[in-house]
Amino acid sequence: MRLVIARCSVDYAGKLTAHLPMALRLILIKADGSVSVHADDRAYKPLNWMNPPCSLREEPHEENGAVARWTVTHGKSGERLILTIEEFLHDTSHELGVDPGLQKDGVEAHLQELLAEHITTLGDGWSLIRREFPTAIGPVDILCRDSDSATVAIEIKRRGEIDGVEQLTRYLELLNRDPHLAPVRGVFAAQEIKPQARVLATDRGIDCVTLDYDALRGIEHEGTLF
Repeated sequence: MRLVIARCSVDYAGKLTAHLPMALRLILIKADGSVSVHADDRAYKPLNWMNPPCSLREEPHEENGAVARWTVTHGKSGERLILTIEEFLHDTSHELGVDPGLQKDGVEAHLQELLAEHITTLGDGWSLIRREFPTAIGPVDILCRDSDSATVAIEIKRRGEIDGVEQLTRYLELLNRDPHLAPVRGVFAAQEIKPQARVLATDRGIDCVTLDYDALRGIEHEGTLF
């Protein structure tokens, strides 16, 4: 991973356009090729970013006080992220190696196991494709098909918050690039879902399901999930 702290402006050119004026920002260039631009006021979402596949071109750019221009181009859409850099304060690279992924706590892991085993509680005719379905950014908790044979990605949390919705959104973006799976819709499942997370999920077309852990553990006898 390469970490750059620089005074820069950012312009996004694609289906929509966006501009960030000159300011001090953190730029992350990850091993998968993604580039993201961060401010110092949020933990879970960059100001602007480009997901892979994309390429980064670095060029000198001596104009209006700038010293460099970086152009990040998406390999499929051709959309561009243009960073005009006025000053570099820090530039370093680190080899992080293979990440073991997020380790869920016992409740989340057991919820995933139970829901996968009894996937038809989400609807008649539902079928499991796989637990821990692998993607380039981590495994999807459950991938399944609904009664219409449409693909559904399920993210399971003990407490459903905004970062969980963001995580599922990223999974859906990747999964929907696969013609063998698309279209893929999402289900955000948790024992408790925060109101802000529910609003965000609804805005993104993601269904929310509140899980009753005790009922799910006794599902064969009680037959209830929600």
